[in-house]
Amino acid sequence: AHLVESGGGLVQSGGSLRLSCAASGFTFSRYNMRWYRQAPGKERELVAHIGAIGGITNYADSVKGRFTISRDNAKNTVDLQMDNLKPDDTAVYYCSAPTLSYWGQGTQVTVSS
Repeated sequence: AHLVESGGGLVQSGGSLRLSCAASGFTFSRYNMRWYRQAPGKERELVAHIGAIGGITNYADSVKGRFTISRDNAKNTVDLQMDNLKPDDTAVYYCSAPTLSYWGQGTQVTVSS
């Protein structure tokens, strides 16, 4: 199985980025998906979760109202729309299928002040 993230980059505070994760090698539509992030010197933290069916979503308090997770089961992708970015959002962002313990390689997001 593979999870490949894309869409990271450098953006100014208040800007937006859209991350995408392409999944392959498993029945994507059957599994919950998550985005995590890890900042330098900090533990990896859960950012957003989306259910397999029905698209129920949950967010970390720090990103509620700014980030939106979505999925396209026809394309086997899960996206993270990030708006009103802050310097504290700087981290490597990872896509995960937690039930299967699958992880992507990560994509760097850097927010300048």
